Amino acid sequence: MRDSALLGGNPAAGVAKVSVGGPREPGFGQAVEVTEEAAPARESLASILGGRRGAIDASVPPAAFVVGWLIAGQSIGWGAGVAIGVTTLLGAFRLFRGEKARAVVVSLAMVIAAALIALHTGRAEDFFLIQLLSNVASALLWAASIVIRWPLLGVIVGLVLGQKTRWRQDPVLLRAYSRASWVWVFGQYTLRVLVYGALWWSGQVVALGVARTVLSWPLVALTLAASGWVLYRALPDDHPGLRLTATEDRGEGGT
Repeated sequence: MRDSALLGGNPAAGVAKVSVGGPREPGFGQAVEVTEEAAPARESLASILGGRRGAIDASVPPAAFVVGWLIAGQSIGWGAGVAIGVTTLLGAFRLFRGEKARAVVVSLAMVIAAALIALHTGRAEDFFLIQLLSNVASALLWAASIVIRWPLLGVIVGLVLGQKTRWRQDPVLLRAYSRASWVWVFGQYTLRVLVYGALWWSGQVVALGVARTVLSWPLVALTLAASGWVLYRALPDDHPGLRLTATEDRGEGGT
């Protein structure tokens, strides 16, 4: 007689384990028991990197500058004062909830520098000049990292996961990080440069404040989702994922 077994489920969703055992019955073959191990769930980049809270906090000072500037009759001094004051209060709250003092000091220093530039030039739109230039630098840096095969998305995720540079030993993962990093180059930094640049050039202060908010945490969340989708689409179904490279997986399997 032929042995019979019912193999269910999607092969790409897990690894089928077939165990042969149990008593034999006369006239029948071996009893076949099939169990299936589910593949480990793939984490989203948002759950690994986070960053939403920081992006929200970063959008508050520019909005405060615009509000102060408008209320005081387009006074750059008042706008700068409101922005610095709000940033100081926000920094105190961030320290209270246990964030690092260095991040708070850097945020306050950036707002003070932006305020000084606007006060020096007498142009309210120049409050956003540092943000424009930083996105230009970020776009160039991320693009260069891909060209030299050190994609910054892989560097950041590797540091967060404690892998350091081991992910570069996996060519598939290296290629996936490179493709996903292009989403950050064009989907976030280049987009910001185009929008901020056009509004800054035309002196649209209120529109700059609105754009600074819209292109902050909403764009970061969208970029994380899009780059995560590109990253996992570039990985084969049997790849162990971001926390374990394929080379490490093969090494463990051989021991």
